[in-house]
Amino acid sequence: MPHVHQRLTSSAHDRAGLRRHDDAWIEARWADAESRVLVVAGNRVHAPLGRIDWVSPHEAPAGVRLLLGEREDRAWFASILPAGQPEHTAEDGWVSLRGLLPVLTDDPTDSSLVLHAIGMAEWLAATRYCPRCGGPLSAAAEGHELRCTVGHVTFPRTDPAVIMLVTSGEPGSPEERCLLGNGAAWPEGRFSTLAGFCEPGESLEDAVRREVAEEAGVRVDEVTYFGNQPWPLPASLMLGFFGRVEDTEEARAIACDPAELREARWFTRDELYFGAASGESVLPGGISISRSLIEAWYGGPLPGSW
Repeated sequence: MPHVHQRLTSSAHDRAGLRRHDDAWIEARWADAESRVLVVAGNRVHAPLGRIDWVSPHEAPAGVRLLLGEREDRAWFASILPAGQPEHTAEDGWVSLRGLLPVLTDDPTDSSLVLHAIGMAEWLAATRYCPRCGGPLSAAAEGHELRCTVGHVTFPRTDPAVIMLVTSGEPGSPEERCLLGNGAAWPEGRFSTLAGFCEPGESLEDAVRREVAEEAGVRVDEVTYFGNQPWPLPASLMLGFFGRVEDTEEARAIACDPAELREARWFTRDELYFGAASGESVLPGGISISRSLIEAWYGGPLPGSW
């Protein structure tokens, strides 16, 4: 497979984890006008005119302060505001993560910081009470821990999810095919790789085989790792794989779970290209690991996207 650049894994910042309990250092950085703050309202950030709006600490509204880390000799923070306030609307330039994908595709420099901030905002919003005693929680360690009045500490969680491009046929041949699905809730014609969460006690490879069998009725044999991508809605790490299916009609037979997929289809490279070029088959956006998997198999860039 040719190398395909995965944009959401290419610009990691220094998370400065050892500084989260260093109150003097944090206050000095917060007082520094060169530090930058991302204001997050629910899972929306302010991005008017297609640019992410980083502000100085004295311009940031009060919220849960989150230390994102360091980059370019600056400290970077987020201020997490409650969701659902009337002023945080699309009309006023507040954009969800999905709406930010075109911005991050054009300039992925901020992607690591933005995903960190939104992932933590999602966790803080969802984790309201101590899972051990049910008591109220308050933020500590610059937003990276939650503590109850008894002293129990709750840490952020990340759930592994597998995302896979399944193929059949002689690798590299004109007859080789890849399997893509149209989600049950998507518009017709929108196709992507299959995906699902890993269950407790399950290997990643077995999760690939189970999810493909459950969603499309196809039995995967060989599974190989491709790469990964954070996706903080709600708290996922997307682990990308290629899966191989025997090149027989029986092995390729599709039986969709209608709760998951409206349709699944095998595409040759020519079918994939001409479908994407005509708009008949609309593929995921360029910043997603799904797009990276598809283009790695195809052998280069493809036209069109969501």
